[in-house]
Amino acid sequence: MWLVAATFALPCAAGAQGLRAYAVVGDAIPESLMGMPGDATRGRALVVDRTSTCILCHSGPFPEQKFQGDLAPGLAGAGSRWSEGQLRLRLVDASSLNPATIMPSYYRVEGLVRVGPAWRDKPILSAEQIEDIVAYLVTLRE
Repeated sequence: MWLVAATFALPCAAGAQGLRAYAVVGDAIPESLMGMPGDATRGRALVVDRTSTCILCHSGPFPEQKFQGDLAPGLAGAGSRWSEGQLRLRLVDASSLNPATIMPSYYRVEGLVRVGPAWRDKPILSAEQIEDIVAYLVTLRE
């Protein structure tokens, strides 16, 4: 259900054939999906936008947003707790780190269940959106 709800919130034009290859090394994806860093300003806008679903579960340093989530770790200090590559893997496929997580796999499309037919084989976020969010989250240091 989480995956379906999230996919309706952030449509992404890329199908599985348009996904960028990535390599998981330990608990991280060390290389950018785009081959270059994302834009932190666009990343923040994605995180605080209610349709992105980030703040439905996570709280953070977003004073303009009321009713932030408390189901998942707060995002304040995320850049101090995790490396860029670790943040990237958590967005791409959080279930690879914790199979019981409720966080959707925002970029992985293989092996998912309960995905609406219109969204099958499509990522929730594009590679550019992933990189933008990673660029923002690494700036959140305590």
